[in-house]
Order: sequence, then C-alpha cells, then structure tokens
Amino acid sequence: MRIVLIGNQNSGKTSLFNLLTGNNQKVGNWPGVTLERKTGILRTSTAEIIDLPGIYSLSPYSNEENIVRRFLLDERVDLIVNIIDSTALERSLYLTTQLYDFKIPMVIALNMTDLVFEQGIRINVDKLSELLNVPIIPISCLKRTGIKDLIMLLTKNPPTDVNFPVIYSNPLQKTIDTIAELLPIEAKKFVAIKLLEKDSELSARIDLNLTQYIEDLNTSYKVGINEVFANERYNFIEKIRDEAVSSRENPKLLTDKIDRILLNKYLAIPIFIVIMLLVYFLAAGPVGMFLSSLVEQGFDALNASLATFLENVGASPWAVSLVVDGILAGVTSILSFVPQLLILFFMIDILEASGYMSRIAFFFDRIFRKVGLSGKALIPFIIGTGCSVPAIMASRVIEDEREKKLTVLLTPFIPCGAKLPIITLFAAHFFPDTMGLVSASLYFLAIIIILFTALIMKRLIYKGKYSPFIQELPTYKTPNMRYVLRDTGRKTWSFITNAGSIILFASIILWLLLSFNWKLQYGIPIEKSILSDIGRLFSFLFYPFLGTNNWAAAVSVIQGLVAKEQVVSSMSIIASLSGSNSIFASPFFTFFTPVSAYAFMAFNLFSAPCFGAIGAMYQEFGSRRKMIKALLVQTLAAFAIATVIYQLGTLVEGLL
Repeated sequence: MRIVLIGNQNSGKTSLFNLLTGNNQKVGNWPGVTLERKTGILRTSTAEIIDLPGIYSLSPYSNEENIVRRFLLDERVDLIVNIIDSTALERSLYLTTQLYDFKIPMVIALNMTDLVFEQGIRINVDKLSELLNVPIIPISCLKRTGIKDLIMLLTKNPPTDVNFPVIYSNPLQKTIDTIAELLPIEAKKFVAIKLLEKDSELSARIDLNLTQYIEDLNTSYKVGINEVFANERYNFIEKIRDEAVSSRENPKLLTDKIDRILLNKYLAIPIFIVIMLLVYFLAAGPVGMFLSSLVEQGFDALNASLATFLENVGASPWAVSLVVDGILAGVTSILSFVPQLLILFFMIDILEASGYMSRIAFFFDRIFRKVGLSGKALIPFIIGTGCSVPAIMASRVIEDEREKKLTVLLTPFIPCGAKLPIITLFAAHFFPDTMGLVSASLYFLAIIIILFTALIMKRLIYKGKYSPFIQELPTYKTPNMRYVLRDTGRKTWSFITNAGSIILFASIILWLLLSFNWKLQYGIPIEKSILSDIGRLFSFLFYPFLGTNNWAAAVSVIQGLVAKEQVVSSMSIIASLSGSNSIFASPFFTFFTPVSAYAFMAFNLFSAPCFGAIGAMYQEFGSRRKMIKALLVQTLAAFAIATVIYQLGTLVEGLL
C-alpha cells in the first residue's frame, strides 16, 4: 500500500512522518528541484509512506504545489493521510475539499488537539468525521498521543471508499460532471475543475474548449469562476464548522500577548538583537570557549601521546610530523570548535521550533522589500547559519527570479558554521573580555552589508518589484526537544563528516608543501618551503587590511576557498611546524593586532565562499558567467569592507 502525507506547512506533517516511520526512512530530492523528498515504511507493516511538501492549496503557484499536484495526478496513491492543524481548522479544510476532487481514500489526522483545547475551542471529532465522511484520528505529535490509534487504523482497517460529501451547488456540480465525462485521464473531477479555473498547466495538456460552460456559470453566479469555487468551498467549510465546533469565542491567546511585545514596531528589532547577542554569547562566549578548551586539552594530550607512541615504535621523524603536525593538527584544530557549533545549532533550532523565526521573517519583510528582497529571503539566511550550501538551495522557495538570484548572491555573507571557528579563534585571543559581543557584531555587520549590497544591486542590476511574502505565523510552542536534539545532532555530524574529509586531504597536501622545498628536501625551515614561496606571490594583495605582506596569512585565506574552516586548520599546521604551541605564539602570526584581526575576520566572512557553496551558486544561477560575476562582487566587497575596517581602525588607534 502507498500512503501519502499531505497538509499545510507547520501542521506537524514531518513530525508525524517521523513518528509513523521511525528509522525506516530514505531522504533524497524531488526530480528537477532541490526540495527534500522523504519516504519511509510504516511501523509494523510494509506500507510505503511518502511525505509530500507542505502546501495550502493545489494551485500551481510554487514548486511545492506543483510537486503535490503532479504526484497525485501521475503516481499511484492508495491512501491520503491529510494532516489538519486543529488551531487553524477552517484554513486546513480548504485543502481537504480540494483533495476530495481526486477521489482517493482519505484519513484525517487532527493534530495539535492539545493546543486547540487550551485556546477554548471544542471540536466534536465524531460529528466532524460524520460531516466529512472521513475517518478522523485526533493526535498530538508534540505529546505523541493518538499515534498508535492512527497506525492501527492504517494497518488494520484503512478506508477504501470515496463517498465524500457534495460540496458544490447543483449547477456547478452538473457542469463538473459533464466535463469530467469528456476527459480521457484519471482524476477527472479535479482536472475538470482546474480546466474551468483556466489552470495554465492543465489547459496546455488538455485541448478542450470550455468557453460556453464558463460563460454560463458566470451568468448564473454573477462572479468569476475562480471566486465561485472558492465561495462554494468556504460555504461548505463554514457549515461544517458551525455544526462540529463549539466555544469558538476568541480568547486572548498567549501567542497574541507575546506578539504584542516581540513584533512591536519599536521593540521587534532591539529584541531580535538581544536574542542573537545571547545566542552568540553562549556559543562563542565563555560557555562555548570553556567547552572547546576542554576538547582542545583532550586533543593536545592525544597528540602528545600519539607522538610518543610513534617515536617508541621507531617511526621516522617525517612520519611523526605528518601524523602529528599535519593531519592531527589540522583536523583537531577544527573539531575543538564542535561544542560551540552544537550550542549555535541548538539555539537556532530552539528559535525555529518555538515559532519565533517565522515571525521575525515576517517582520523583516517590511525592511527587506525596501532593498529589493522579501521576508522569504530570511529563510536561506537562517539556514545559512549552519551551512551556505543548503541555504543557497533553499532560495528556490522564492518564486521571483530576480529576487532569487539576489538572495543566492547574498546568502554566503551570513556567518556559517565553518566561519565560526575563525571568528571565535580571533575573538577569544584579541577580545577576551568581549568575545561574545565581538562575534555577534560580525553577524549584525553581515545583515547591514546584505541590506546595503541588496540596495546597490537593486538599483544597478536586479531591478523590478519585490514579490509579496505570504507565510503562516504558527502559535508559539514549547520546542520538542527530541526533534531539536536530533536536528542539532544531524547538522553537527554533517559538519564533522563534510569538513573532516576535506580537512584531512587538505592537511596532508599542506604538510607536504610546508615540509619540502622545490628541491624536495625535507627538514628545511618552513619560511623556505614550497608553500611559503607560493604565499609570497599573493601576500601583497592582503596588505591593505593586514598592514604587512605575510605569506602565512595569504596561504590561510586562499585555503578558505576549499573550506572556510581550513583557514584555522592551515594556521594551526603552520604554527605546529614552526614549533609553536599555539597559533598566535607562532612568529608567522604575531603581526596581528585587534584591528587587523577584526579586518581579517571580516574578509573571510564576506569573501567568495567554499567550493561547495560555489557549486550550489552555479547550479542556481544556471550560468558560469553569472556565478563568476557573483564571486567577484563578494570578494571585492570583502576586500573593501576589510580595508575600511583596518584603515579606519588604525587611524582611530593613532588618534587615541
């Protein structure tokens, strides 16, 4: 049996999918788009479950809606599990009335029944089931109630009939039936309705002249055909609501009270700043640094023990150096920052799961639209705090092509997890008393630069009107820690596996280039190595914001193109091979001052991203030329920002 899960966004659909399938899941992408496709096997059965993207209707306005429509039209579906948000019953039922048109057996999972009770709303589930003529199982994904009942129904007694109630009035229903008889395809009723609505996609596939039918309906109902269908559906929904829902008074909800503060036009941005300061204070401040220092001490002990072991078993000096100064120095320098990444990912997941991030995206829409973006751009920006690659791919939620390209260009400016080690390393050493504040300042600097760059690009290149931002604002919820911890663990493990493999390979290459000269002689001073000569060729480029021609810094920056975390790894290997116990004790990095350190952080934050993100940009732009232009814009912006920071900072230092 093939079961599909269909529901609105934020209805708890994916949470239900996880509860129904457990670990029996496969994740991929839908053909032609980067939207995630999840399939799994229902617990205690062999039934396949497919988690379709969250949608509000079956009109082809977005990639998500197109995917659901085409799947229902072209694929075999034995049963629909329609997830309904009890707190938004009327809106959710609109999609249900459209699903009726496919005449596929259906079960309704009435989610968030615990929340709707708290809101003073009473739903008579038996009456609602009778009126909709569909089995309804009340559930709560958050409290994991009703899930066993739903699994029992799906495995033991799944519905097979499609005797859905009549929604449309007589003239409209007769016209639908007449047209349906003329169609040679499946889902006749749904297709007939969409043809009457002049659906562009289906009208192109089916050549059928319905002008007379549409004119007759317009004459009969006195309004446009699309409005006729919407009115008929909502009339049906209102009758259902009046009979099955009671105590529908609108009490003052906790969500409304919180929104009056968090979305206040004067307080929203200051509160957002305070929240993000707290996030970075915990991740990059004393808490994160303390945990990272513990991990670093453990790795130092491991490195020393391994070096002693290799020497005792007779390993050659170059082999010991390769393992300890090359591989371990590079890999462990990044892994020591994992506790900070865990805290950052955990805090962002908490904000997303609580419903706050949806609201701040809605609020920022008013600001973003002035620079040519909409609040939808905040979705990739939020994802970008983890990794730029999926963040760039997430720009596909933006329908407007101009706005999408602008978002792809700007998303790498957000400090991702790979940039956090650079930020915390320099902030902890040069700004020990204010490292949390300094780290957060780079996040806010990124937002300012994004808005400023977007405004310039809007005026010069990406001209046009912004697309409207429509998003549901879910009620505030206590985050489900099971899913928050799972998502935090998944992001962290993804960082470790992706970064670890790249750094392992790059560390070996780096060690080779630092340990040998052009005559392939080993044991030479690293300032006479192959890599030092290469670094000197480019070091002059970084003089305006470093104040010196330093080959080691140049090499580290260039390594950042492979992976941003490789900047710290490169510096660690150079310091290790120079005989220093720490990076800034190395003679190659003593030139840094607080001003040049901040400028260096800014350059790495805004310069061209890693190879993975560059590949994602190429995929979204669809043009190598556009991608190269974007990389030039990013790098030139980074150079200008870092130079201004260094020159102004140096000037202020001189005056003081």
